[in-house]
Parts: sequence; structure tokens; C-alpha cells
Amino acid sequence: MTAYLDYTSPAIQYTFDVNTSPLFRKNSQNYINVLGVAQLNSLENTSLLDIFLSSGNVVEPHYHQNAAELVYCISGAAVVSLLNPFTKQILNFPIAPGQVANVPQGWWHYEIATSDQTHLLAIFDAPTPEVILGSDILRFTPANVMAHTYCMDEQQWKQTVAPVKPSTYIGPYEDCHRIMAAVPQPYAQQHFVPAAATPRPPYYPQPRR
Repeated sequence: MTAYLDYTSPAIQYTFDVNTSPLFRKNSQNYINVLGVAQLNSLENTSLLDIFLSSGNVVEPHYHQNAAELVYCISGAAVVSLLNPFTKQILNFPIAPGQVANVPQGWWHYEIATSDQTHLLAIFDAPTPEVILGSDILRFTPANVMAHTYCMDEQQWKQTVAPVKPSTYIGPYEDCHRIMAAVPQPYAQQHFVPAAATPRPPYYPQPRR
């Protein structure tokens, strides 16, 4: 059903301060702000997440069941990774300021910052950016179902996923004491090239002549 806006109503909003709309906050360098129709009622099929990350921090694996996502790098650098459900391949796309990566609707994906002060803008073609998080799938699917499905011992599964916190959004956790590199491989060795020099992936349509 199409919603029609009454642009003569004094209740219609045309501006909003996204800084006042937090979705998730890990610390002062890693947080996400949200803008959707709930925040700005004149929006139609558009919404966004304003994402700030320091090096090595990850927007956890997830998918958006209601929208495609365009990830634009404002500052810093990141690798946008997605699972192509048709080829079963993980595709890694490094982006630097001014570059974008497109995530089709419903595709499993995640972003890893490869630089401090990384600022990403995730733009969606839906009025509300709905999301299914990997952490929620791991914690809320019954342990006996996961263990039975994947031929595992149920206690082994419970022990494995016990450290996973629901709605992680940005990992690793603040209290993570696991020894790790600042940026996990293979992302630490990614080389960023200007957009004009980036090879066109074979599944993109070629420009018309």
C-alpha cells in the first residue's frame, strides 16, 4: 500500500539531526546513528545508517531483508564483504573516500574498518533499515536445532556460542581479551586504488556505447 503524505500539514518534518538518533554505541570511536521514517516523517523509500569505526572494528555479519544497501566511504577506509548467494563466493571490496560498494537486498555482508576515523554512510531504498544480525541468529536459534542440523554435540555448540552477545552490531567487544592484529587478514594487506583504476567486476553491466 502506498502512503500519501499531506505536505500541507504542520506536522511534516523536512530536517533532522542524525547525531541525535543513536542506533548502537560501542565507544566514542565506534557507533552507528540511524535515520528512517520514524525520525523524519517526510522520507519515502530512503533511510540511512551513519557509521563510525576505528581500525579493526567490524559491523557484524548481517542482512537487510527489506532493502538494498549502498555503502559510501566519507573518510578512512574499509572493506565491504558480501556473500554472493548464487556463486557461494565471499566478495571483498575495499573502499576509500568517494568510493562505494553496493549490497543487493537480502545478501549476507559485513564491513571492516582498515583505518582509524573511518566514516561510512549506508543508504537504503526503504523507509526503515530492517536488519537480521548474525549474533541474534547464533544466540536465538535453539541449540538443539543447530547441533542436530550440523551433526554437533549440543553442549559443544552451547559452549562455542556462549560468548556471543545478542545485537553485537560492532565487534569485537570492548572486553575482548583475545590477542589479535589491529586489522585481521586478509584485510590488512588490501591496497586501495582510485575508482577510475578499479577493474569492473564481470557481473556489472558494461556501459552502452
